[in-house]
Amino acid sequence: MLPVAVDAVGGDKAPGEIVTGARRAVDELGVPVVLVGPPDRIGDPHGLDVFACTEVIEMTDEPGGAVRRKKDSSLVRSAELVRDGKASAMLSAGNTGAAMASALLRMGRIKGVARPAIALPIPVSGTTPTVLLDVGANAEVQPEWLVQFAQMGQTYFQARFGSPGEAPRVGLLSIGEEDSKGTPLVKAAHELLRSTANVRFVGNVEGRDLMTDEVDVVVTDGFTGNVVLKTLEGGMRFVQRAILERLTATEELRKAFEVVWPALEPLAVELDPETYGGAMLLGVDGVCIISHGSSSARAIVNACGVAKEMVEADLVGHLRQAVATG
Repeated sequence: MLPVAVDAVGGDKAPGEIVTGARRAVDELGVPVVLVGPPDRIGDPHGLDVFACTEVIEMTDEPGGAVRRKKDSSLVRSAELVRDGKASAMLSAGNTGAAMASALLRMGRIKGVARPAIALPIPVSGTTPTVLLDVGANAEVQPEWLVQFAQMGQTYFQARFGSPGEAPRVGLLSIGEEDSKGTPLVKAAHELLRSTANVRFVGNVEGRDLMTDEVDVVVTDGFTGNVVLKTLEGGMRFVQRAILERLTATEELRKAFEVVWPALEPLAVELDPETYGGAMLLGVDGVCIISHGSSSARAIVNACGVAKEMVEADLVGHLRQAVATG
């Protein structure tokens, strides 16, 4: 397998956690990695190969302009390594918009894809996650795009979490389960999804269904999807923090917490977003993973593992077929 091009200087904890995670991915998972970035910013590469560049797109940079201006940046060079057949995938915890723009402008779109979408697994206790897309690539969409999101989302779910021969269930995010509920956009998309042969559409779903076993893939516009994602992140952090504060408030409770923690720890890992590595940019002609800006080494290890898995599963080839046959 060709190496995964890891943007070593992107993210709140770069380069330390990024480089450490990349090193662990090589040692623990056998994933080949090449770090991309200015050597003076990377520092000690921990024995990993470095593809040197001279520029960095910062988190505060305007994505489109930065990609056009900073042609020798770590993000642009990572995408070019995939385009040129020198890397199997790209991974960044840096500027999300710039990562998406770099992948789109350098790798190009899969033929027939109107707009790429960012797909993210939402953890569900005891079963496979729910894939939510779009979570930020397209603030405004058209009904036909939501159909493509459904095709790409179920293809991604099948490649990563699915069972052979069983099509994932696709839902359309709305304000009610009834067909008549939703905006004109949602109603038009609902009608199109009902008539799309290669989508197992189960109808409208609500926000409360995301973390249940009722649906496998949920499609929406990027504005709504991003609001849902950030709301879930904030809500889960609040609940975790509140429970920890209550369970460690007194010496007696701390002792009880030590007893129950072994039973709770697997659940905490299952619900931790870092377990899933990051989001997948679907629709570009290459594997591109966008990790959270605050990703730790653990998230980078898992993201590298997902990149390897999706390359070996020929995700891009399956996406190309799903869009073409749809």
